[in-house]
Amino acid sequence: MTTVAAVVADYLTHLTVERGLSVHTIAAYQRDLQRYREYLQSQNRITLTSVTQDDVAHYLGVLGTGADGGRPLAPSSAARALAAVRGLHDFALIEGHVGIDVAAEVPPPKAPERLPSALSVAEVTALIEATGTDTAVGLRDRALLELLYGTGARISEAVSLAVDDIEESTITVTGKGNKMRLVPVGSYAREAIEAYLVRARPALASGGKGSARLFLNTRGGPLSRQSAHAIVAKAADRAGIPTAISPHTLRHSYATHLLQGGADIRVVQELLGHASVTTTQIYTHVTIDALRETYALAHPRAN
Repeated sequence: MTTVAAVVADYLTHLTVERGLSVHTIAAYQRDLQRYREYLQSQNRITLTSVTQDDVAHYLGVLGTGADGGRPLAPSSAARALAAVRGLHDFALIEGHVGIDVAAEVPPPKAPERLPSALSVAEVTALIEATGTDTAVGLRDRALLELLYGTGARISEAVSLAVDDIEESTITVTGKGNKMRLVPVGSYAREAIEAYLVRARPALASGGKGSARLFLNTRGGPLSRQSAHAIVAKAADRAGIPTAISPHTLRHSYATHLLQGGADIRVVQELLGHASVTTTQIYTHVTIDALRETYALAHPRAN
């Protein structure tokens, strides 16, 4: 009858010799499996044949709470520790130490849902105003930010736009899977794009080879996603916005502000180009604080 400790030792040797894992990776496995072995010992599980699926599932809960006296692990770290445990049980099955892999069906912990960050309307205004309109680059940057916030376009969609994709009150966006959608453009974005097209783009285009793209770099070529990220970051720095933001932050803000303004979630789904309304529903969580505040102020029995 092979003990847990003996199987762990054999598994670590297997990882070192046969799989050739690095010293640092082996050390991480060793730490994870030592904690697992100590847990099993506390449950009087001396061999892996006595371990059940419930034992493994309970151990996963212990990792998250630190109930064994160890450091509580974040979901990502607990998932890594579970991967080591799964590897051990899989190895034990292959080597004939056990007749069933009790760890295979234990799901890893779910990472907490990260709600998308959104700027306030005042912060968006400050961000856009930080671009300036006295240079060709400033006009381009302003048009880009107005378009990102005014349409909710992904940054890849925005930098891929051609001049011909711009209509008087809409833009034609090519999204994921080459699916095209029409998105309304508000007056602020229209005015900024018109100013850029008339007063800035010809100057930028003069140094290039005649790109049809709407947004150009200073050499006359298509503006890259990396450059667009830098434009947003620079504007945020000038506006004094402490939170790290990206072009996607403006897309988040677009969706959040639409829902706060009473837009139907299925309309927002269409505007964002989401295949499923489930993806769009994450934004309803963002607005719940505003809903609570409105309820507290308006309902006679709220307080």
